[in-house]
Amino acid sequence: MTTDGTGHLTVVRAGPALSLQDLGRPGHIAQGLSVGGAADRLALIEAAALLGLKSVAPALEMAGMGGAFTVSIPVRVALTGAQMRADIDGDAVVWNAVHVLRPGQTLTLGSVVGGTYGYLTCAGGIAAPRWLDSVSAHLAAGIGARLQSGARLAIGVDNSLETSAMHLPSDTRFAGGMVRLMPGPQTGLFTEPERRRFAETVFQKGAQANRQGVKLAHSGAPFKSDAAAGLASDFIMPGDVQMAGDGVPFVLLSECQTIGGYPRIGTVIEPDLPRVAQAPTGAELRFSFLSVDQADALYRGEAAQLAAMKKRASPLVRDPRRPGALFGVQLISGAVRGDE
Repeated sequence: MTTDGTGHLTVVRAGPALSLQDLGRPGHIAQGLSVGGAADRLALIEAAALLGLKSVAPALEMAGMGGAFTVSIPVRVALTGAQMRADIDGDAVVWNAVHVLRPGQTLTLGSVVGGTYGYLTCAGGIAAPRWLDSVSAHLAAGIGARLQSGARLAIGVDNSLETSAMHLPSDTRFAGGMVRLMPGPQTGLFTEPERRRFAETVFQKGAQANRQGVKLAHSGAPFKSDAAAGLASDFIMPGDVQMAGDGVPFVLLSECQTIGGYPRIGTVIEPDLPRVAQAPTGAELRFSFLSVDQADALYRGEAAQLAAMKKRASPLVRDPRRPGALFGVQLISGAVRGDE
């Protein structure tokens, strides 16, 4: 989605890791550039579904803490991904939902309640310079930069301000859990007992984690592959689970390098990669192996995911016991815009 920008969103106060992200730049691994884009791509699809968009729009990605934001024109905003403490002029607002932000109001997004990455998407779109058909900041590659307090971003007119505000049910991907792996070209370099031990191990997301990858901690022996000795460097990609020299697994994320020489025991399937990215430090993660056919059967493109997500969205309505508060519970048969 693109926009010429007729208004602007101002970052009154920026959190420590605020950047503009879309779905990134696929198809450039051979040129040394990983896909980049949102650490949790599903959160951008959720936002597009909530806002009734035809395709995914750029969003502000916030890690751990959000910031404070104002706009010069009225616009619907969707709050998705890891839940953050959120309010508009001091009135708490619901996460995983749409709210109207008007000139003179301040949207404040605090620390995460669960998960790691939260997202703010404007219905009118955010205009920014595009490179290789993306506005995403790819920090590891030196493309773009983190947004700082005082930044002004061009946004487009929202022509659907009167549309009913929508809400999505909460998701389970923000606390760790089971992650599915498909085999890769080096899976066979690990013995069957070693692969079975990997699947039986409970890992914890380590503190060493960023948009490039996540280090996993575990008790017990490191994971080794004698057959991988002298392994030549090869193309790698987000989702690959590679064993560092000390036998500790790393799950690669959106800004990973494109070449690596460590053996990879498998690749996290695309639907489960947001679970790894969003898991907070210390959250438990376990892995199960799928066949390539099983993994292929689970794949859905962005358009199919967006269509399915729109069917899950429902109107956001008020709880009559709490004037001014918005809840994602269908208490009455009607619907409100969510901006009265």
